[in-house]
Amino acid sequence: MNKHSALSSVLADVTVANGLPNEHYIDPAIFAEEKRSVLYATWSGIGFGLDVPEKGDAKPVDFLGMPLLIVRDRDGEIGVFQNTCRHRGMILVDAPRKIEGAIRCPYHSWCYSLKGELRATPHVGGPGQNKHENVKHEELGLMPVRSHVWRDVIFVNVDGNAPDFQDAHGALLERWKEFEQPLHDGGEMASFKLEVKTNWKLAVENYCESYHLPWVHPGLNSYSRLEDHYNIEARGHYSGQGTLVYRQLKDQDGATFPDFEGLSDKWDEGAEYVALYPNVLFGVQRDHAFAIILEPVDHEHTVEHVRLHYAKSVEDTPQLDGLRTTNAQQWRAIFEEDVFVVEGMQKGRHGVLFDGGRFSPAMDGPTHNFHHWIATQVENGRAE
Repeated sequence: MNKHSALSSVLADVTVANGLPNEHYIDPAIFAEEKRSVLYATWSGIGFGLDVPEKGDAKPVDFLGMPLLIVRDRDGEIGVFQNTCRHRGMILVDAPRKIEGAIRCPYHSWCYSLKGELRATPHVGGPGQNKHENVKHEELGLMPVRSHVWRDVIFVNVDGNAPDFQDAHGALLERWKEFEQPLHDGGEMASFKLEVKTNWKLAVENYCESYHLPWVHPGLNSYSRLEDHYNIEARGHYSGQGTLVYRQLKDQDGATFPDFEGLSDKWDEGAEYVALYPNVLFGVQRDHAFAIILEPVDHEHTVEHVRLHYAKSVEDTPQLDGLRTTNAQQWRAIFEEDVFVVEGMQKGRHGVLFDGGRFSPAMDGPTHNFHHWIATQVENGRAE
């Protein structure tokens, strides 16, 4: 079966479709193809605004082998540039740090502003001559990468051809418009990462369905049962699941986290967990939220970067420090429960007789929706 016919079975209706073929999980060549047609061609998450909390902060990121630099400029705006000097291609910043003046290349000391403008070219015209008529500063700024920040996640569109973020993901922005309010970091415990031996897509697939709860998350399922969940599907954009029985965490004195302001009754006991394609997983509840950025290291390794957010800051609610610690520990435990599943599926994908699997039409709609989107992106890339 050739690759095109294999993907046609993925694009079929969920009642008869197969999942993505094995090579989409274990073949480096397909991983490289998906890098271009899926991860570089759409809005992918690469970091958090809180990674560069103050003006002048800069953080280098390796995004599938491409060196990027996240910068918060003097106006407080976040920008993303290729982390490469326009002179001889030297990496500009090799570790997170504060930029006190300009971004200075360590090779020949060419300097750039935090907005990427080329500001200085020492001795470019000879000793003591810092300008040359053929080296035009206005043409040699850092190469910008399209970026957008939503819910503190920094998204980039590397190839520059995706619709604007608001147009590409307007449906989810509208669905969650009640949560368009400030997010506050939950402190040191609220940020952690998990290194997982799996293809990044399997982490998405596992996250966006509730079918596995009774067996993989028995503690969670004891009060948020399978039958208390519903599927969320927006073809071509996102999928996930919601619960009708979200239960607020309480400390020994009965205290809870403050709610986000002005939420409708739906959120009193409701919560939603959505995979925003390609690689960001979001969760919203009445009193806190989280985001997980999946970093595809290679075709069989992924780093999950997790960050918890709250309606009120740590400084304003010091009495809730213990509750925040408990909340972070509980979420980490839930996410760690999934590790053996996504790693086990990755191992299973080396079974040469596996045909991509089948879907439960009732339970696996969100997962099929993601497979359908991946197959569509890959086929579009092959048609170009």
